[in-house]
This record gives sequence, C-alpha cells and structure tokens, in this order.
Amino acid sequence: MSAQILDFPTRPGRLALRLEWFATERSVLLAIWALYFALRVAVLFIDLVPTSDAEWYFSRAASLAAGRGYLDNGGAPTAFWPVGWPAVLGLAFSRFGASAVTLGVFNLVSSLLIGGLTLALGRRLFASEAAARLALLLLAVYPNAIGYVPLALTEVFYTLLLMAGCWAVIVRENRWQLVGAGLVFGLATLVKAQTLVVVPLLFAIDWLRMKPMGKRLPGLVLDALVVLAAAAVVIAPWTVRNRVELGHWVMVSTNGGYTLLTGNHDRANGDYSPDAPVVDRLMARGDLDEVARDGEARRLGMAWIRQNPEKFLALAPRKLARLWLPDGEAEWAYQGGAPGYAGAEGVYRAVRWINQGYYGLLMLGFALALVVMTLRRRHDRMRWAGWWLLPYGLALYPTAICLVFSGQSRFHYPVMPFVCMAAAWVVVAALERLAWRRRRVTLH
Repeated sequence: MSAQILDFPTRPGRLALRLEWFATERSVLLAIWALYFALRVAVLFIDLVPTSDAEWYFSRAASLAAGRGYLDNGGAPTAFWPVGWPAVLGLAFSRFGASAVTLGVFNLVSSLLIGGLTLALGRRLFASEAAARLALLLLAVYPNAIGYVPLALTEVFYTLLLMAGCWAVIVRENRWQLVGAGLVFGLATLVKAQTLVVVPLLFAIDWLRMKPMGKRLPGLVLDALVVLAAAAVVIAPWTVRNRVELGHWVMVSTNGGYTLLTGNHDRANGDYSPDAPVVDRLMARGDLDEVARDGEARRLGMAWIRQNPEKFLALAPRKLARLWLPDGEAEWAYQGGAPGYAGAEGVYRAVRWINQGYYGLLMLGFALALVVMTLRRRHDRMRWAGWWLLPYGLALYPTAICLVFSGQSRFHYPVMPFVCMAAAWVVVAALERLAWRRRRVTLH
C-alpha cells in the first residue's frame, strides 16, 4: 500500500508577507534609493581640501584640463601613478571647472551607478529580488562608502568600472558586448594597473559553472582574449605616450617597483611604509630618472624577498590583517583636509567606530553566505560553482596583490558592494527559512 503526502495550501505568515512586501513593493525600492542619494548628497556639504594622494590626483586632473599634460610636481612628464582617474576627472574639469563641486557631483553620479549595478548584479548573482534590494540598502548606509564620495581618490570611479566590466561579461549575448567589456576593463587598468587579473578570474568562474566544461573551454578562452585585446587598445596610446615622453616603454605606470619596495624591506610592518631609509635614499638619487628609479626599486624589493624569504612569509599575516581587518579609512581624509574636523572630532571618531562594527557584520555575513550557499547547493544536488562565486573571487584579487606588495584597507573598497550582495542574500535566506517554518496550515 502506498501513501501520498499532501501539502495543503497554507496561509502566509506575517514574516513571509513582509518579505514579499519588501521584495515587490515599488515604494520600498524608491525609499532605499532616496536614502542612498540623500546620505551621499549630505556628505558633499562638508568643507574638504584634497590631501596626500587625493591632492596629487586633483592637481594632475587640473593640469590635464588646462592642457598642460600629465606632469609631476616639478613640471616634467610623468607616469608615476596611472593616468586613468586624473584623465577622466580632467575631462569633467575642462567642461565644468576644476573644483570640489565638480569632483563631488562626478563621484555622486558614479556612486549612483554603483548602486544600480549592486541591484542588478545582486539579482543576477543570487536570483533574489529581496536580496538585491537589501544589498542596496546595506550599501546605502555603509559609512565608509558614503565618506569617499567627496574625495579625489580612485576608489569610487574604479569600483564603478570594475562592476560595469563584470556586468558586461556576465550578461553578454555576443562578442561585441565583450569588446565593450574590454574597453571598460582597459580604462579600469589605467586607473589601477593590476585590473586585468580580473578577466581570467571571470572566465574561470564561467567555465566552472556549467557543463560540458571541455567543449566550452576553447570558446571561453577566445572570449577572454577578445576582452584582453579590447583592453589593450585602450591602454596602448598611453604606453606609446610614455615611450615618447619618458624615453622608455612603460605600460601603465612607474610606481610598481616603488610600491613593491615600500611593502618589503627590513622595517616593513605589513602596511605601506614609504619612510624606510632604503626608500628615502632611492627617491633622493638625482642620477636616476623616474623609470630607472622605479626599476631600481623593483630590483631592491625582489632582492629583499629572495634574501629574506622567512621575513617575507612572516609579513603575509600582517598584510592580510592590514587589508581586511580595519575599515573606515575615509576618516583620514577628513582629519587632514576638513577645517571643521577638530571641532567635531568626537563625531567623526564615533562614526568611525560605528562603521567598524558595521563592517564586521558585513564580513560575517559574507563568510556565512559562502558556507550556507555551499551547503544548500550540495543538499539540492546542484553544481557548486556559479556566478554567486564572483564576490569571493574578487575578494581574492586584492588579497593576492597585498601579499606581494602591502596591505591597505582602501584596497578592499571595490569589493564591498559584492560583500553587501552576499551578506544580504544570507540574511534573506535565513528569513525565508524562518518564514517557511512558521507557515500556518489552512484547511479548505
């Protein structure tokens, strides 16, 4: 005798109805967007002067806007830092004027586009409208993300480019779209030189997520080559310019060796340490030009690693800690460049501590999402790999870089929208499971 279990229709519980409301009500999404926009506009009213790296980028952008070229502080052609961000900001300056207002509006627009991509990628990676909306909300109230909007640093614009490139690859339907992705990744490389590492990572995830893996591999390799070729078209003019202006072939920038040395020397502590005597002596050498100095820095950095493999490995945990444990570094820009900081230092520090706690919760959700998704897919006998792995692959990208160079918390900034997506998904998954357990049976 066989028995059949009938699942009677059930009346949704209060939690289930609230989840449905959150995921479907248009006013909810509009409210999230209003909060996202208002917080970022509000921070633009803080009086702030660019300092340190931000001052360099702002000055280079102003120089480009004025038609003077990409010059160092002494007025000589340079490639010391990648040109992408100053070049794009310079275009905005040439049209609207070199001012904090132009910078703020540009970053505000970039930040809004980041929000849109967070929503779109959240839907695509985790197949959940509720999780995508919650990810946008988590990013909306994230203090460090808000704090960067008035700053002349690369992070906001670069995050937009990284997300746009990933989106173009994920949703592609033909190779022309891959050309567009390559152009975006090329510009992103001119902002941060190591960006092209992301391209093989994207296609590796794509390869792992579906069968037949063997038959799909040649096509995916060709797709990756299309992206890289398009990126090379964007990068090439700058490389040629460097050959003409500096007398040497420099692909993107001449600070790679310097960065390597500052993270690997006898006084290194896992972070960016430019004040070491060996670095100071090198930068003071007048017999070397910019390219030669960077090459010498690279040689010294590599020599130190070869001669001190134990110390190099011992720095790895410190570099990882510097990269992933602290957050809220945007405060430093206000400490150095906001005239009103001294009068409101307690407020800034309170926000910094609140941000650190919030960041910790986001990273906890990020870690839990990996475990829960793995267990769920295994339980449902689904293929483990999928586009949901992209946030974790992108987190490995700055991790690998910091292990070689140095750990700085700002390096994880572009990964944080993806962290919000994963953390939002695990929260929604937990709430859905709780709502299912509390369902009410209704007899008809």
